[in-house]
Amino acid sequence: MLKENCKKGRLPERLVVRSNMANDIGIDLGTANVLINVQGKGIVLDEPSVVAIDTKTNKVLAVGSEAYKMVGRTPGSIRAIRPLKDGVIADFDMTEQMLTYFIKKLNVKGFMSKPNVLICCPTNTTDIERKAIRQAAEKANGGGKIYLEEEPKVAAVGAGLDIFRPYGSMVIDIGGGTSDIAVLSMGDIVVSRSLRIAGDRLNQDIANYIRKERGLIIGENTAEKVKKTIGTVLKGHRNEEMEVRGRDMVNGLPQAIKVTSDEIEVALHDTMMAVVSATHDVLSETPPELAADIIDSGIVLTGGGAMIDGAAELLSDALSIPVNVAETPLDDVAVGTGILLEQIQSGKQ
Repeated sequence: MLKENCKKGRLPERLVVRSNMANDIGIDLGTANVLINVQGKGIVLDEPSVVAIDTKTNKVLAVGSEAYKMVGRTPGSIRAIRPLKDGVIADFDMTEQMLTYFIKKLNVKGFMSKPNVLICCPTNTTDIERKAIRQAAEKANGGGKIYLEEEPKVAAVGAGLDIFRPYGSMVIDIGGGTSDIAVLSMGDIVVSRSLRIAGDRLNQDIANYIRKERGLIIGENTAEKVKKTIGTVLKGHRNEEMEVRGRDMVNGLPQAIKVTSDEIEVALHDTMMAVVSATHDVLSETPPELAADIIDSGIVLTGGGAMIDGAAELLSDALSIPVNVAETPLDDVAVGTGILLEQIQSGKQ
């Protein structure tokens, strides 16, 4: 029952604290989206990692979903920015203001205490980058302990893998800014790679392809819509088309064209093969006994990239190992933070 509750992001009743105490929170601080898991409540927030500011006054105008609607549609005096890039903080002040807004919106602070926060980071972040993440969380929260944990470990826990036994588990977490690949055993990462290419790069690949091959300039949101609607990473796996609107490169006028799934496969090929190559490198460094475990149990694919058509099949074919998509790939990191916070509270970690 406990495992079922954890997988769904719901924690046992005994962990629900009194109203005058703060509820601990887990944050999936993603390049594309921020998800927040509040103990006793599960995932209560899922919004884009975007902040809109007035460039004249430097005042924050909107955060999250409202700011995302402004991307590519703002006048010169307003900028819709992503304060995180490639899984790390690119703009400290904006990240702090974004987190402050989200935490205040949730109203999780108690009268007598501040919530403890568990926040995730890619495996290859430097000490300086980790310090920046910690400081942004501390300033946004205004108290309470801050815990940092590596994303693939948290994603594996959220996906339902039992990483705390002496058995090899492997996860590929393709997020917005980074792709994290890791082999885990005994509660820790044994071998890992973190690539600063993921969902955002795939969007960029689509926009670049359509500009170069079809002469149409499209925005970031349009590229993402194409990826989700007709995108595939396996040739011949999907045969669909959609109308794409943008600006003609030659005459500068609005234009609409038809784009096919096969074209998108070509656009995404190189980036996906980089993920395949990094996964192969991780497997080649994995101790033999753990490698044998992975052959038996397979690899779990999670993150937004797991939902791209043909991703699991492409990896499985290239590696000759079963690759399974997690049940809730978009939520796994956030769910995992709740499970690990429970373990921290109970003194198991």
